[in-house]
Amino acid sequence: MFDPVEKLKEFIRHRSVSTDSKQRDGMKGAQEFVSGLLASLGFAVEVVPTDLHPIILARRDGDKSWPHVIIYGHYDVQPADPLELWKTPAFEPTIVGNRIYGRGAADNKGPLLTNIAAVAKLLEEDPKLPLRITFLVEGEEEMGSPSFPKFLDRYADRLREADFVYLSDTALPNENQVVLTCGLRGLTLFDVHLTGAKGDLHSGLHGGVLRNPIQALAEILATLHTPDGRVNVPGFYDDVLEVHPWERDELRKLGANEKEYADFLGIDTFYTTPGFSPFEAVRFQPTLEFNGIGGGYQGEGTKTVIPSKAFAKLSCRLVPNQRPDKIKKLVMDAIRARTPSGVKVSFVDQHKGDPYVVVPPDRSNTPRDQSPVLARAFRAADKAIGEIWGRPPVYLREGGSVPIIAEIKRVTGLDSVMFGLFLPEDNLHAPNESFNLDVMKKGIETTRRILSAVARG
Repeated sequence: MFDPVEKLKEFIRHRSVSTDSKQRDGMKGAQEFVSGLLASLGFAVEVVPTDLHPIILARRDGDKSWPHVIIYGHYDVQPADPLELWKTPAFEPTIVGNRIYGRGAADNKGPLLTNIAAVAKLLEEDPKLPLRITFLVEGEEEMGSPSFPKFLDRYADRLREADFVYLSDTALPNENQVVLTCGLRGLTLFDVHLTGAKGDLHSGLHGGVLRNPIQALAEILATLHTPDGRVNVPGFYDDVLEVHPWERDELRKLGANEKEYADFLGIDTFYTTPGFSPFEAVRFQPTLEFNGIGGGYQGEGTKTVIPSKAFAKLSCRLVPNQRPDKIKKLVMDAIRARTPSGVKVSFVDQHKGDPYVVVPPDRSNTPRDQSPVLARAFRAADKAIGEIWGRPPVYLREGGSVPIIAEIKRVTGLDSVMFGLFLPEDNLHAPNESFNLDVMKKGIETTRRILSAVARG
């Protein structure tokens, strides 16, 4: 059995930033690291080429009567910028106390390595374990998984042989409480561009005679929410999935404190949809957010121009039953209708992802045709987590998005067990990202027990 921490150090050193064409060597190194590690465990490894970064498909086959689990992860990471805010080198793993620091430590190299180590330990103990395992590890998650749909179409028949998907790319509220994520928000993203005059104009010579695109854009964006925080787009909430009572009961078990949450965010007032606490809002409600805005002069000092163009970047987080294309059209139509004369509006479409929900067994809305192996996995997780972490898991929807989970469900019909392993203080996508090594140790043993129980029934 290899040393998981030492392997994680090696993994982090690969600068696998999928969005940066200058980091192709780092991407290749990370892919080869994962492929080599899985091959050393006896898996048959196939490196599937894509238009960008390869997908790793590694299989442990066996008797067709054995249960079959797909373990998902990704080997790409976010850019490390701004580098000057890192206290330790971003791609040189550093252990401080019970944390390992480095880009990708928590998202997703640490959790992926945790699950690989659990499988390694399990197979070392029982080489004849009656469980088929497929590792599915992509290299484009941090850029929206553009190659994944084609891959799914090509390999759908092979993937449908499995019973469920298992992954650790979701969150824990704290290091003592496990959440089994049973819902993810979808998303749709696009840019809106406004154009006025054919070029930038002197604000003294021409000010007061034409519509300023920045002013027009600000006025349009201001209409997209009501004062109480609801999205002000006709039809936006029409398909929102009802929140079942057991979901609110689970959330109450979390015992979350609003003041502590506000202090963590550095704010003094929440701004949520009426009728929802902040903890409910991020799980059960859709959003429309402005992620960036620009136009005109951005340099030092002043430049008195009326800019020709202005833009904003928008994103919507979506809850189950909402569809990205429908929501995008509703928002774009609202913007078109509210665009004043004197400026032209256009859009640049970005990536999207469907929301996802899975209902655990023994709930009021559990599907009658739920896979018995999936139900076994949930029950095994409940037992293992209670034994190792000292308290049972909480079953919650999460505010974030992992679009490929819904895509896997759509194409293959497979549901997912999402065992969260990263913490709020892990600084995902930010400087000084880290991963809690105590969480990693408990995570290895938890996954080992879950997969053992799935195998043995």
